[in-house]
Amino acid sequence: MLSPQGPSPLKAHQTRPPAPDYHVRFQDVAVAGGSDLRIRALRDTQQYHDPDGEAAAAGIPEACWSLFGQVWPSAQKLADLMQDYALNGRRVLEIGCGLALASLVIHRRRGDVTASDCHPLTQSFIRANLLLNRLPAMKYQTGNWGRDNPALGQFDLIIGSDVLYQRDQPVSLSDFIAEHAAPTAEVLIVDPNRGNRSAFNKQMAAQGFERSETAITAPLFDGSAYRGRLLRYLRG
Repeated sequence: MLSPQGPSPLKAHQTRPPAPDYHVRFQDVAVAGGSDLRIRALRDTQQYHDPDGEAAAAGIPEACWSLFGQVWPSAQKLADLMQDYALNGRRVLEIGCGLALASLVIHRRRGDVTASDCHPLTQSFIRANLLLNRLPAMKYQTGNWGRDNPALGQFDLIIGSDVLYQRDQPVSLSDFIAEHAAPTAEVLIVDPNRGNRSAFNKQMAAQGFERSETAITAPLFDGSAYRGRLLRYLRG
């Protein structure tokens, strides 16, 4: 027999979405010449959460799953560079953006930027960081270097940081860039002296890009040492 009050209401915990099975932290990232960015990142690199197999389907192995969610030194250097780099109304694409520090800086400057990555959680982390920094919505598209990305289009300036960490990436990345670079385009890559840089330079030359390199030796904002190079490619 039903009670006079009718059926019991659902308890609050029954309607809440389950907590994500990974751990995050919040940190302030300094940007040279600009205000700090408040960033939601993964707590460490020893995590893996792919219950629906989305990361595996995108070609992301378990060992690399957590890499998108870290604040890497080269990403900080690229964000510093974008704080006052001449945009001149160009369409900008950040490749392998991860937490998209450089895109956030450009977006804060009201530049026309699209962040791209192939990790299934990248977009949700970017949305969280936009909210943390009181920024409006920012354009995002899936950018998988080894596959077709028909919705992505072409861009005048393509930027990336620490994107040459695997041996097969020089070919797939140079093909991707050639596909999505406008006929007249500039490409900027901050590379922490990875061993795949020479192979990438050869591939970019084959795609019709001229190259120049600049050593980066200034420490990070917190005083940590940094050694790398800014790779600049021009076409058209």
